[in-house]
Amino acid sequence: QVQLAESGGGLVQAGGSLRLSCAASGRTFSTYVMGWFRQAPGKEREFVAAINWSSSSTNYADSVKGRFTISRDNAKNTVYLQMNSLKPEDTAVYYCAADRGGACSGSGCYVNGMDYWGKGTLVTVSS
Repeated sequence: QVQLAESGGGLVQAGGSLRLSCAASGRTFSTYVMGWFRQAPGKEREFVAAINWSSSSTNYADSVKGRFTISRDNAKNTVYLQMNSLKPEDTAVYYCAADRGGACSGSGCYVNGMDYWGKGTLVTVSS
């Protein structure tokens, strides 16, 4: 069992930056693929970014490529999402999730296939 807790959300102006963190419990964190997802009001949850256990591979949704960076520190059981050049359309609740295997590939992660989820943190980008 893995418990995930996101933090770092808030209100930021367009063009600004935020860094989200996701702290994980459990001794097997380092074996999971970790992903960030987001859900805007009235929309379905969507994939944002993912990182494999060794940080040797990352994937991003086209909408955030070049602006967001995912990273992880297995010693701290934490995964991060650095968000730069934020846009109003980035406004959403951001969730981190863990994949024990099978939900993520080179093209991203399947929302319904992730095994563990945090409760989310709200990011609001004002214009």
